[in-house]
Amino acid sequence: MIIFGLEGTAWNLSAALVDEKNVLFEKMATYVPAKGGIHPREASQHHAEHMARVVGEVLQEAKDKGLKTDGIAFSQGPGLGPCLRTVATAARVLSRKMNVPLVGVNHCVAHIEVGKWRSGATDPAVIYVSGANSQVLALRRGRYRIFGETLDISIGNAIDKFARSVGLGHPGGPKVEALAKEAKDYISMPYTVKGMDLSFSGLSTAATEAAKRYPLPDVCYSLQETAFAMLVEVTERAMAHAEKKECLLVGGVGANKRLGDMLTSMCQERGAQFFLPERKYMGDNGSMIAYTGLIMLKSGVSTPIAESKVNPGYRPDEVDVTWAEG
Repeated sequence: MIIFGLEGTAWNLSAALVDEKNVLFEKMATYVPAKGGIHPREASQHHAEHMARVVGEVLQEAKDKGLKTDGIAFSQGPGLGPCLRTVATAARVLSRKMNVPLVGVNHCVAHIEVGKWRSGATDPAVIYVSGANSQVLALRRGRYRIFGETLDISIGNAIDKFARSVGLGHPGGPKVEALAKEAKDYISMPYTVKGMDLSFSGLSTAATEAAKRYPLPDVCYSLQETAFAMLVEVTERAMAHAEKKECLLVGGVGANKRLGDMLTSMCQERGAQFFLPERKYMGDNGSMIAYTGLIMLKSGVSTPIAESKVNPGYRPDEVDVTWAEG
């Protein structure tokens, strides 16, 4: 089976073709704002302007290789409404034109499934951290249950918000990570874990205030150490509750090496295995949508055009995981 996938929930417009073993082709175009954070309308306009080229290049590659597409998968949510609608419209057109099934994919679940596929994890507790999401999940009774999540902003947004406030620009994560390596001292920061949930808003604000009094590398280091320790604590407890012996890190913030090192240490102490997919599959990409669409279609799941409305608030625990046991 070969599936075409289209991702465009926020920054990245990406199209990919996958089969059951490999990513065959992938093309993308990334929206970069002139200043500040993401502007939903501008991002959707960017996607619309680049859609024909990105989609066309992947389909031309398939045509040149004589490959037949068996289905069209698209990111149905969560994400920015204008961006989701642009992608969904293109996916519907492709499905009708090619006369193949349409598959609406949950963006969060796609991060998990591509992470499992590319890393070899089978039944992990999942820590999903990105610009818009911070969740700890595990597969139980046919759904990815959320054991803990942010109560306000995500870790990615918290770091980006801090980075903009001190003039580091966007995206802030890589710049904060680089500066943290130059730090000499740890500065006390708010550590907010409420049961199994987390709060990052106060931490981001505290880091901004600290940057007025302390060296920036020390603030970046302290922000990372505090936030990541919170995430590792909740992940470890979720592994205990769900009785999982594997931990999988997915999402764009997962590219931060320090977070990976902290999770590795935690897993070693528990006698568990830590899994991390290749860096190119951490951020938003068409391959994850295509692969998740493939395993969904194989399990008998497709999306009628009439039911293909986008869902900006689509939660991963709303998805029936018909393709896996757990």
